[in-house]
Formats: sequence, structure tokens, C-alpha cells
Amino acid sequence: MITKEKKTEVIGSNATHANDTGSPEVQVAIWTERIRELTEHLKQHPNDDHSRLGMYQLVGKRRRMLDYLAKKDIERYRALIAKLGIRK
Repeated sequence: MITKEKKTEVIGSNATHANDTGSPEVQVAIWTERIRELTEHLKQHPNDDHSRLGMYQLVGKRRRMLDYLAKKDIERYRALIAKLGIRK
């Protein structure tokens, strides 16, 4: 579970303007942080299939948002995947 402080930090570092909480960049960054936390959880608890399913759903949701961003503005897409360190 991502803490409120961590989520605020992620939003602040990926916001495109002052009150930005819903841009594709912010959403993908939040989902990426949640995926990283779930990955660490699953290393400790390999049989937790419910959390694994939730992580797979987050990965799919992030992939769809990244596809949208790539169609909309390829430069923002490239900058985002480079910043977050995720692969295509």
C-alpha cells in the first residue's frame, strides 16, 4: 500500500503544473510506484495470488495509459519512460 506521503511526493515530482493530479504522467507514476511495492511484497509472499492479480491489472492499466500517451505526444511518452525507468 502506497502511503499518503509517498503518493504526494510522486505527484509532486511528476506534475506538469501546480495543481496537477490527473495527467497521464502523474497517473503512470503512481501506478509504477504501486507496482514496485507489490513486486517487493510478492518476493516475500510468492503464493499471494490475489495481490499478484491486482498487480497484473495495474500493469495493464499502466500499459494502456502509456499507449494513449504515445499516440497523443511521443516526446512526453519517451521522457516519462526514461524518468521512471520502465521499459516499453
